[in-house]
Amino acid sequence: MDHASARTRTKPGGRHDSRGPGRTPPATTRGRSRLPRYWFAERLLSVLSGARPVHWMLGHTIGDAYEHLIQLAPGAPLAVNGLRPVVRHCDEYVPRPGVIEAFARISTGDRVSAMAFRLEQGPDLRWRCAAVELGGERTAVASHA
Repeated sequence: MDHASARTRTKPGGRHDSRGPGRTPPATTRGRSRLPRYWFAERLLSVLSGARPVHWMLGHTIGDAYEHLIQLAPGAPLAVNGLRPVVRHCDEYVPRPGVIEAFARISTGDRVSAMAFRLEQGPDLRWRCAAVELGGERTAVASHA
């Protein structure tokens, strides 16, 4: 290979996608992170796996949800043997405008866990987490929307 062809090459050998270094991920990944359910699933996962402190959710929770996170987080219930958990899928049910009941499938190595949470949209149109449920644990919060 001569020097001219080495400089014009845009992707490393063995790479099969068209993205080069520093380019944005595919639209599916970018688009899903803009959905409130995925945004909150990722944040809750970071707290419940021990990657982020609970106070990271302080402005994003209402009612007893923050207190419940304070109780759950020290045990890092979604952390497994140092493996990084990921949100595989997250879906939602909208019982009425301004309320989302979401459920996420979390995988950590071979382990699959479930996380459910409720989002409520305030008068400022911001979404906040009002309840979190893991493995039978539940936080019930009266509606604020």
